[in-house]
Amino acid sequence: MHLDTITFSLPLLATATETADSSLILAAVLLSIVVIYLASKVGGELLSRFGLPPVLGELVGGVVVGISVLHLLVFPEGGAESSSSLIMTFLQTTAGLTPDAADAVFTAQSEVISVLSELGVIILLFEIGLESNIKDLIAVGTQAAVVAVVGVVVPFTAGTVGLMTLFGIPAIPAIFAGAALTATSIGITSKVLSELGRLNSKEGQIILGAAVIDDVLGIIVLAVVASLAKEGSVDVTKVIYLIISASSFLLGAIFLGNIFSKTFVAIASSLKTRGGLVIPAFIFAFVMAYFAAAIQLEAILGSFAAGLVLDETDERVELQKQVIPIADMLVPIFFVTVGAKTDLGVLNPAIPSNREGLVMAIFLLVVAIAGKLVTGFSVFGQPQINRLAIGVGMIPRGEVGLVFLGIGSSIGILSKPLEAAIIMMVILTTFLAPPLLRFVFPEPETAATATDQLILDDSSGKSLVMESPDSQDTK
Repeated sequence: MHLDTITFSLPLLATATETADSSLILAAVLLSIVVIYLASKVGGELLSRFGLPPVLGELVGGVVVGISVLHLLVFPEGGAESSSSLIMTFLQTTAGLTPDAADAVFTAQSEVISVLSELGVIILLFEIGLESNIKDLIAVGTQAAVVAVVGVVVPFTAGTVGLMTLFGIPAIPAIFAGAALTATSIGITSKVLSELGRLNSKEGQIILGAAVIDDVLGIIVLAVVASLAKEGSVDVTKVIYLIISASSFLLGAIFLGNIFSKTFVAIASSLKTRGGLVIPAFIFAFVMAYFAAAIQLEAILGSFAAGLVLDETDERVELQKQVIPIADMLVPIFFVTVGAKTDLGVLNPAIPSNREGLVMAIFLLVVAIAGKLVTGFSVFGQPQINRLAIGVGMIPRGEVGLVFLGIGSSIGILSKPLEAAIIMMVILTTFLAPPLLRFVFPEPETAATATDQLILDDSSGKSLVMESPDSQDTK
């Protein structure tokens, strides 16, 4: 979370309170949250019925209620004024908000929602860390690591260089957009592979292992480019420092997990009041986020590292259960806000000045797809493997790409056309991945084949499990 955003918002809130009734500020915030929750649930439910991730529905819902369509949730940093906000208009009609006080209330309400949004992404990365098993990261194998590295380097390089040379985008925004092309959404791919009965195939194991490493590399890249964006220039020495510090931070967190886990469990077990487990966990996550920010990394890297550490504790399962409802409250604010701030009108081809942005979106989509397809051809020593399927499985960006977009948007380094181009890339890669995976895996396997096991019943009624040759090859 950006400390400068918080310190900046406090005087704004104080100023707004002096010129408008604080109850009206609260009313505006509450209405905004109602709009956000409705958009997230309606969008999520609709898309989940089509087999697409609900988080994508939250993004689309944000686009609908935001500056692109309904103008229910708009923000001053995007150039909107209080008069363009339907929430402000509603307050003027029903709650006695005067036009003179509307600007102050609008500014304060926007700052509060932005702060809640950034808190949501910190909790999101903490939750992802809790779900990421360190042992799995270590055991995924060399081939998955090669696929992951290729899947980060190729789209990042092609996207950054292409934006700078073909479109004249400055270095920092181009680097950030290139970084948004790197990570893979493991949730989307794993769901489709499971439905196809290919989750435990050779291809499925490599895809999932690479996606896990991909996410970690993506978090490091995000921390580096976000810090560079704050500095406003590219310094090679600074880049090297950030890469080393980000890697050391995560490795230190892994080492800390072996030491801290027992202490954390002992402390949590000794607390008898409500929140005895989740409150110490969030204290630790926020302290780690602070230390990440203090060494000029992104705060979300700290919360992710905290999740990795606490994943090693005996209380991990219970902690995950307690974090989920908190994440359900705050994370949708982040995704809906990202969608609401995105003006898709800049991609309207009928306006001549928008055509470059549309071409930029097409370019990013091509790089996003091609940059992941090549990963399948980096697999070695597996002559019979479906390399195209591996590449297709790495295509969807999903929630990970949205995290990149949200951070870039909050920093304010992305132009409107580039921001809209990135969000279109995220949406289209997420929509395209499921049908493409079904195309490259045309025939669903049977349940027995899907688990790579042959289960035979012996005469005593016990199950004898025999692993298939394919399953043995993957170990």
